[in-house]
Amino acid sequence: MPEELLVDVKNYLHISWQDEKTDKNITGYIKRGMARLQEIAGVPLDFTKEDLPKSLLLDYCRYANSQALEMFEKNFLSEIMSLHFDGQIQAMDEKEETSS
Repeated sequence: MPEELLVDVKNYLHISWQDEKTDKNITGYIKRGMARLQEIAGVPLDFTKEDLPKSLLLDYCRYANSQALEMFEKNFLSEIMSLHFDGQIQAMDEKEETSS
């Protein structure tokens, strides 16, 4: 996980202090969020670009930090569906390129 991603998430959550326990918790949110979003997309995602995957990851971490993670997928259903469809289209395009 890129260190800049931890900094971006902490900035998004307005966490300005340095604390090992907080960093460990946030890192866990990031890793679990990345895994879940990649599972939904079905393809590897780039969370360093300012794009839908990073935006969803930031909000996943916000919900996790607020102990409201069970509401994340419900509240971001439209964006999650877009991520899934984009991922499936990307996978189909890659499959066609390798079979050509």
